[in-house]
Amino acid sequence: MRLGVFGGTFDPVHIGHLILAETALEEAGLDRILFVPAAVPPHKPGGASATPEVRMDMLRAALQGHPRLATEDLELRRNGPSYTADTLAEIAGEPRWRGAELFLLVGADMLLDLPHWRRPDEILRIASLLAAERSGFDCRAADPDILARTVFLRSPRIDISSSGIRNRVAEGKSVRFRVPDCVDRIIRERGLYR
Repeated sequence: MRLGVFGGTFDPVHIGHLILAETALEEAGLDRILFVPAAVPPHKPGGASATPEVRMDMLRAALQGHPRLATEDLELRRNGPSYTADTLAEIAGEPRWRGAELFLLVGADMLLDLPHWRRPDEILRIASLLAAERSGFDCRAADPDILARTVFLRSPRIDISSSGIRNRVAEGKSVRFRVPDCVDRIIRERGLYR
């Protein structure tokens, strides 16, 4: 089995995340992708705006009905910061995923920052990287050892970010077409990001 792992705060999950996942399924021949929301993202000192439970609710709603996209709450159940090396090691050790070939989905910004993550060598030992290019970041400038373990996806460049969505909501603007309708509904019903 070829298993993708897509971590992040997903605060909120948006169309860019979903397009990247669909692209990875098709281009890398993945059998399944696990979306793993971070409880305490170490690279975002302020943390997430929405609670872990609400972010998981939005993810579940967005992925509902897609047989190859699923959520995994292991970082939400773990105490302390959500480190990718710990998550990959835990997934690799789970009986249901034992023997799976793991792929970590990352954006260009994360690819360039990977040497500063906790235990980057372990990440590269456990998983190959699937990278999506992102405006303003030159992926090819990444560390050569990282590039050797990276496959670049031909994903369309979607200039949508979770922070941009939160800002639009705070300004009273629409986020329609930027997030799935079900996520837009959760944002409005729960008064998120105001």
